[in-house]
Amino acid sequence: MNAETRPAWKSAHPAYSTETVEQVRHWTDRLFSFRCTRSPTLRFTAGQFVMLGLVVEGKPLVRAYSVASPPWDEGLEFLSIKVQDGPLTSRLQHVRPGDEILIGRKSVGTLVMDALLPGRTLWLYGTGTGLAPFLSLIREPEVYDRFERVVLLHGVRQVAELAYADMIEALPQDEALGELIRGKLLYYPTVTREPFRNQGRVTDLIRSGKLFGDLGLPAFSPAEDRIMLCGSPEMLAETKGLLEGMGFEEGANSRPGHYVIEKAFVEK
Repeated sequence: MNAETRPAWKSAHPAYSTETVEQVRHWTDRLFSFRCTRSPTLRFTAGQFVMLGLVVEGKPLVRAYSVASPPWDEGLEFLSIKVQDGPLTSRLQHVRPGDEILIGRKSVGTLVMDALLPGRTLWLYGTGTGLAPFLSLIREPEVYDRFERVVLLHGVRQVAELAYADMIEALPQDEALGELIRGKLLYYPTVTREPFRNQGRVTDLIRSGKLFGDLGLPAFSPAEDRIMLCGSPEMLAETKGLLEGMGFEEGANSRPGHYVIEKAFVEK
């Protein structure tokens, strides 16, 4: 495409690259994921997010989205909710293979290992689409070098919302990553509004001790456990209070701690 035929926005917004949608999957009427091409210049750390969006009326309309694919993947994958009157997701949910989207050239975020103190067990706790950054982290070899055990907790309302469950459960048999992951990754999905093998809110399961009993692990300890949180503002606030009542201290990239929170949560 030469300069005369290139749409003006492609050269007018240097903060974004234009990528092509390759695959789309609709998990439920409220949840979908998609895969797109990746600029060779984009670098990110597992757990980080980028600005993602569409051109609307000649201007970028973007929101923060955690990257669900690992840093070594040649493409990019994202998990999103559908909000029918949402400025972005009301449009984004209709993308198809071949469509173009904008991806920010800068990756940021607090769900990175450097924001945590050394520990033995890494707990990744996401609700809904808060699962996304952890899909990247559980496929990052460095995570398993840093921690003896990785526990992925995913809380949803309905069983159909347990996106990527088959992929997660199959990881120990993965040809490339299986040997590294096998025996180290524990997956604990839980559902609140339908019958399922695990039922209830994760915070309630923590308080009751059922979570630890089900997994055969000791209760949270600031000396041993490191925790990453991503999900609804209500879940984050509740879990933050719960952890700090146990003596956990929040970390940041400049000051590592016992747990970290991703506050950039896509709701519209």
